Amino acid sequence: MRISLRVIEEPEALLAVEELQRQVWGGSETEVVPKHMLVAAIHNGGLAVGAYNEDSGEDPHLVGFVFGFPGLYATPDGPRLKHCSHMLGVHPAYRDQGIGFLLKRAQWQLVRNQGLDRITWTFDPLLSRNAYLNISRLGAVCNTYLRAVYGVMRDGINTGLPSDRLQVDWWVNSQRVNLRLSRRARLSLDLAHYLAAGAQVINATQVGEDGLPRPGSEIDAGDLQYLRADGPSAILLLEIPADFPGLKTARPELALHWCYHIRQAFEELFSLGYLVTDFIHLPGLQTRSFYVLTHGESTL
Repeated sequence: MRISLRVIEEPEALLAVEELQRQVWGGSETEVVPKHMLVAAIHNGGLAVGAYNEDSGEDPHLVGFVFGFPGLYATPDGPRLKHCSHMLGVHPAYRDQGIGFLLKRAQWQLVRNQGLDRITWTFDPLLSRNAYLNISRLGAVCNTYLRAVYGVMRDGINTGLPSDRLQVDWWVNSQRVNLRLSRRARLSLDLAHYLAAGAQVINATQVGEDGLPRPGSEIDAGDLQYLRADGPSAILLLEIPADFPGLKTARPELALHWCYHIRQAFEELFSLGYLVTDFIHLPGLQTRSFYVLTHGESTL
């Protein structure tokens, strides 16, 4: 399959972005960002990049897109410009083929040419596919947890769950990001590497009789006192379900329990100065997924 990337600016081409939103997220029509809003953002510094399948005949069709716009963030010296990446979508039939990575790398190049050094976006902390792309492959970091940031959502993916999100920071000029986006493959660190380095799994899952994972333990006050008394551990591992969408379909009440468990864990760990710096996804018969957190002082 041949994929080409194009900057999208024409209103007619943005109609395909509208339609692809429906195919990616489904649900209520009111959740679709309409063409006129896309046009307005793009005319004022926003960016949209499309991925097209060139093997689909004379008229290549859109199979993925990324869209964002300029925003402000606070610094001690006053507001500063950043790029807010609002949507990244890939058609379900084209996932797991590296298209999301290609779109983000194109976005990185365009934003860097605008003279901005920071891109932020949010994602569901329980979606391992998104976490692996954002943290491990792209090199974003995170120490911000947002509760119910979008309120009640009516699309086909998020219905019934709080819209809690991690907000990531992508420092486009950093050595970390440049190495992740280079054409030389980065050495991937797996669970064995981190355990050998003394990492602690703070909530190892337990598999129930239904075959679905449950949080192994909550991060309670005793755990936090232990971390504070002993000094910050260099590396912590926070486990999430490897297939959260499947778990949600099978057991909605268990999915909600996982949401509250992860909310409490991230809020406590971020308050202690921890930072998400990597993500591990172990394939195979016993697939497992872990966030890697390092203490801010250790990371610096």
